[in-house]
Amino acid sequence: MYASEVSSGVSSPHISSPSTPGTEADTLFQDASLETATNEYVLITGGLGFIGSHTSLELLKAGYNVVIVDDLSNSFHDVFSRILTLANRHYESCGGQCPRAELHDADYRDVAAMRAVFESHCLTILPGEQKRSNITGVIHFAAFKSVEASIRQPLKYYQNNVSGLVDFLTLLDEFNIKTFIFSSSAVVYGTLADGIRGLREEQVVHKNETYRDVDGTEKRAQPGFIGIASPYGRTKFFGEAILSDLATSDPSWNIIGLRYFNPIGCDSSGLLGEDPKGVPSNLLPVVAKVIIGQYQELSVYGSDWNTPDGTAIRDFIHVTDLARGHTAALSTVQAGRVQGGYRTFNLGTGTGYSVLEVVAAVESVSQCRIPRKTVGRRAGDVQSSVAAADRARHELGWVTKESLTDACRDMWNYMRLNGIDLSCLQGRQAVGKGATVG
Repeated sequence: MYASEVSSGVSSPHISSPSTPGTEADTLFQDASLETATNEYVLITGGLGFIGSHTSLELLKAGYNVVIVDDLSNSFHDVFSRILTLANRHYESCGGQCPRAELHDADYRDVAAMRAVFESHCLTILPGEQKRSNITGVIHFAAFKSVEASIRQPLKYYQNNVSGLVDFLTLLDEFNIKTFIFSSSAVVYGTLADGIRGLREEQVVHKNETYRDVDGTEKRAQPGFIGIASPYGRTKFFGEAILSDLATSDPSWNIIGLRYFNPIGCDSSGLLGEDPKGVPSNLLPVVAKVIIGQYQELSVYGSDWNTPDGTAIRDFIHVTDLARGHTAALSTVQAGRVQGGYRTFNLGTGTGYSVLEVVAAVESVSQCRIPRKTVGRRAGDVQSSVAAADRARHELGWVTKESLTDACRDMWNYMRLNGIDLSCLQGRQAVGKGATVG
């Protein structure tokens, strides 16, 4: 049984079977009224982006019907076909019926467009009753995420990431959709990251909390942040604060904030990967552009950090592990196991790697030397940022499975399978096998 597509827009909705990437899909047009929503769905904003696409796939594999909303501002339409292809492969291999998937090309801030999506999923109600939807939960990825761009265009970031979130939550409340998973970031820890080996959720909170530290001593946490150096980082903190306040004011909301560390890699099939429009800001997409010759060399920001090799350390997590963290969070929140209606969780491995260690891992997998140069530190960068992931392990039942080497290998596989021109590698000096990292 194939997953299917419903694509909204000005034109009539259509339903199609997924096609193999690179081929045309067979399309059948029919009246939207024939698409009667009878099952529960999860709505994913930004569901065709890097993390969103992998999460959409993992949700389908876990048995959830999905409604994807994406305005394609930083993603591509064919990603949807790839998600469906991989989901169908999974069910062909494991048996069972593949859930349904819808795609709506819309900006999540477009209230009229989003209202139309929610209305199409409204269940029959009696006059005077509050609207009820078969969309039972939302995972929200649709935020701008570049630190440097946020410094140049702060109003754009506050408008999309904060004002847009408030309007979206107001609309969800109208349709009584009160299960919400928020895409947050380790950036909320600010300069705390420099002095703490494993960052704990209790170190950045939105109301007074008492907790026991790792050594058993009782500590008191107060709301606030320290040293968040970019508008992007502040939008994530403000987003968390808004959600915490909402859950406090209305106990019927169940909200989880997931603080990502540094996602890398891609699905092991090679069909999904990190392919942003415009200039990439994450490490591995930049490394990929160096490998294929689009960039002459990799800029390493600082070699004088107080680390073993002088480069900054980050907690790099495979994107598939990160995506599975969302299915674990959704299962937990739907089971009513969220303490106080709002809870934050770190999604990281608990292990840090330096920039040069990641470069070495890519060189080992690709057998290609990556030219690089050291430049000055970037404003707002911290020396080290590594998660303490105990809370997610204990409360979500989530652990990471993939290594740094797995992530680099999957990225390399994605490059080879997607027609990326690797001819520039011919004649470039290969590196030795070296040590396997992770």
